[in-house]
Amino acid sequence: MPATPNTPHVPSSVPTPDGTVGPPRSSRVAHAALAGFREAVARWRLVLAGKTALAAGLAWMVAFTLPGPAAQYPYYAPLGALVSMYPTVADSLRKGMQSLLGLTLGIGVAIAVGALTETNALSIALVIGLGVVLGGLPRMGTASDWVPMAALFVLVIGGESPDDFSLGYLLQMAVGVAIGFAVNWLILPPLHYAGITPAFARLRHALAEQLDDMAAALTEPWPPDHESWAQRQGSLAATASAVRGAVQRAEESATANPRRRRRRRDLTADLADLQAVEKTTFHVQDITDVLRTAIWEDEKVIAVPPALASEVAQALECTGAALRAWGESDDDRRLIEEAGTASSALAESVRDAARRDEAVTGPASVAASLARMVDALRARVEDVADDGAEGDEGRARSG
Repeated sequence: MPATPNTPHVPSSVPTPDGTVGPPRSSRVAHAALAGFREAVARWRLVLAGKTALAAGLAWMVAFTLPGPAAQYPYYAPLGALVSMYPTVADSLRKGMQSLLGLTLGIGVAIAVGALTETNALSIALVIGLGVVLGGLPRMGTASDWVPMAALFVLVIGGESPDDFSLGYLLQMAVGVAIGFAVNWLILPPLHYAGITPAFARLRHALAEQLDDMAAALTEPWPPDHESWAQRQGSLAATASAVRGAVQRAEESATANPRRRRRRRDLTADLADLQAVEKTTFHVQDITDVLRTAIWEDEKVIAVPPALASEVAQALECTGAALRAWGESDDDRRLIEEAGTASSALAESVRDAARRDEAVTGPASVAASLARMVDALRARVEDVADDGAEGDEGRARSG
């Protein structure tokens, strides 16, 4: 039913910051909420929650078996298990030890201040201030938060027996940290390999789409009708950052992880792929800047002669096809060579146009960027092929 003057019309879409039309705000909020819920109940997080609960329960049981005054403070053992439980084994060990370091320093601050004055507003302010200062020491990590907090706890809760409280506090936390690390190390220690391939695929396809859109812009009447591709620098950078994060998480999760022996993955190859795709992202962003300037900003500074526009577009499309195929298709080497041929042909046409004194700053820059992208892709594909051949030769010898 069409909207009447008395009936407010709710648009089915709204403009996005780049000027394109996107879904209404309510849809975006619902999508973000659903994505957040899926992240909260992801398999790895549910496993982490179960292990954390198990570690806290075990720590509580063990806490009562400690001798002396430590048994009076059993609630710190589950806390130790909690602060040592992280998505990776390496994080669990490192941050658990950092917590104990901060706890030790905080206890030292509280005992030193408590020996000089009674507990009052001034002494509390003093231990907090000293704790924050010590927490600012280099490479403290999570210890920086624990120094002032532990100092405050010992000073206020320790009362007449700060030594007994400090010993119990430290021992119970240490027991909890040890149990938390043991549970994390022994029970399904996570290997975050699964996120690498999808992250690479998203970036490669985003870069290919960017190249295709720029190629389409070059074949339209100038200025082109659409310009969304000219405003994607931020999204491309964010996607590239996500790839680096995925590789770093995988590398971190493999450190000190016993499951790494059974689930092998060549992370050095992933790091090499990361370097290649980051280099490619840089060149795509550079091409975007060049063409945006040539089309909308100042043609006198950077020009793309009409006679070369179709060749630039073809080279962009060929490189985009190579990016999509890289690592996903058996034709990736052929498409990379086609992209190399197209960029070389563009470079030759640029040289011919320069001899005729035509303005070729734009195509020359694009040709140079595409050549470097093709070199990066070609190097990675050849390295993978060489590694595969060496592996086959080694298996043949062992057989």
